[in-house]
Amino acid sequence: MTTLEEHRRKIKEHLSEINDAIEEGIEEKPITIGFHCSACALELLEIYLHKLGKLPINKIIKHDWFKKPQTEQKKGPLIDRILPLEFENKDKIYSLIYEIEEERNSLLYGKPKNEQIKRVIERFLQLKDFIKEKLKDEDIE
Repeated sequence: MTTLEEHRRKIKEHLSEINDAIEEGIEEKPITIGFHCSACALELLEIYLHKLGKLPINKIIKHDWFKKPQTEQKKGPLIDRILPLEFENKDKIYSLIYEIEEERNSLLYGKPKNEQIKRVIERFLQLKDFIKEKLKDEDIE
């Protein structure tokens, strides 16, 4: 079970790793960036949903639930089938996470281009800033 304090601790650790990787050079640390941006995005989403009262404190969201839906897909998005929630700004938040997850495996297992790494960082920072604004009372730097 992940408490709010545990989420804050994990977010702080992920952010530290992301910042260190950026300082060392993104082309040298794509795995670190891909992993920590993905994991921290979900921590941010979980803490946001906990604060909204939409997600029980013992529920964990998995990154592979964020496979971007295809236009020809007959079923709804996987995340909505597993975790059918409605909340303000859901489309914006999910869209940013879809974009992070779309590049995750390439960063972790492939030979990503700098543009891909930069795109993941940009989307992650947009998500972090957006959720941080929504959670002004939380200690999320």
